[in-house]
Parts: sequence; C-alpha cells; structure tokens
Amino acid sequence: MAAALTLYGARGSGAVPVEAALTLLEVPYTLIDAYTWDHDDPASGDQVLKANPMRQVPALVLPSGEVVTESAAILIWLAETYPKAGLAPAPGDPKRAQFLRWMSFVSSAIYSLYWVKDDPSRLVPDPAGHVALETRVLDRIAECWGMMERQVTPGRYILGDDLTVLDLYVAAVSRFRPRRRRFHEVAPKMGEVVRRVDDDPRLHALWAERMGFHEGWEG
Repeated sequence: MAAALTLYGARGSGAVPVEAALTLLEVPYTLIDAYTWDHDDPASGDQVLKANPMRQVPALVLPSGEVVTESAAILIWLAETYPKAGLAPAPGDPKRAQFLRWMSFVSSAIYSLYWVKDDPSRLVPDPAGHVALETRVLDRIAECWGMMERQVTPGRYILGDDLTVLDLYVAAVSRFRPRRRRFHEVAPKMGEVVRRVDDDPRLHALWAERMGFHEGWEG
C-alpha cells in the first residue's frame, strides 16, 4: 500500500507521538526529517517551510494536499479518521470531554512553553536573564503536570483501560525537560501509565530510534 500521508518531523520532537499513532494504526506515511533547531544545517529545518510557514514540526500533509499542524490536532485527526482503532473516545462517549480537555491542556499549558525554554532570547534579549527564565519555565511545566495528575484517575491508561492518543502525547512530552525524573515526582500515577506506553512492544523500536532515553532521564 502506497504512503498517502507525508509527515514532517524530527527525532526528539513533538512529531514523535504522531509517528507512534501512525505506527499503531499501521498507516503508511512518508517521513521527512526537518531539524528546525539545527543552526549548523538550516536547510534541514527549512524543508518544513513547504508545509508550515511557522517552520515548526510536526506538519502532516494529507492526500488532498491539505496541511494539518500542531501535535494535538494531528493526533485527534488521526484518531477520528481511523475510529476502529479506538485511539480516542468517540463523540458522545462519557470520556470525550476529558479527552479533549487534556489534549488541549498538554498542548497549551505545557508543550507551548518549550518555545520559550528552547530559546529564552525570544522573550528575554539579555543573556543574563536566561537561566532564571529557563528555571521558571521548567518549574511551571512540572507544576502543570502536577495539576493534571491531581485531576485524573487513570486505569491502565490516563482515561481508563483503553490506550488513546492522549497517552502517546503525554508519554512523548514527558520525555522533554525537566525529564521523566521530575515528572515521576510530580505525577506518579501518570508515571505508571507512561511506563506502560514505553513498554508497548509495538512501539519499542520507534521510541528507541526516535526518542531514546539518555542516562539519568528516567531516574
């Protein structure tokens, strides 16, 4: 079956949970790596400009040529486009509201902060203030994970006993700084869930290749 989807992504980026969803769905796709943060090779990141003028990954190009950006939006679109896989509560499901709530929360309250954390000069031109800003951003990320932790009641997965794209999203974003060690401290219930997602045999190769751990990250 020919690949009908094209994904602009990069190792260690927010595109990895999209790759995880496509892997579980067994949907063929063409992957174009675009390392937007590689200042030594700007042409790598510039590739994504064909699909996303913000020069950010992920960007998913549909068979029609339409482009979908933003990790949460792509994950929700995939789950709804392939409903038989059960990767999201369907409209009308009692869990649907909380699914949409937490997908949006991870995107807006946590993932969005990496735009600042990854380059503090975007908001604070003076390098003398960068360390303090980064510290506060990482503290805020941990605080947000803690707030989510206190408001969910996981089963095997965050919304109960069924794996959803929310679990993939949290499993990936929790690997970003301040890394899993702190994540487990503030969100031990969700920590058990992400370990379960890490150990899913269908995703072992993907995690290792696209978002592997370094020494000390897991704690």
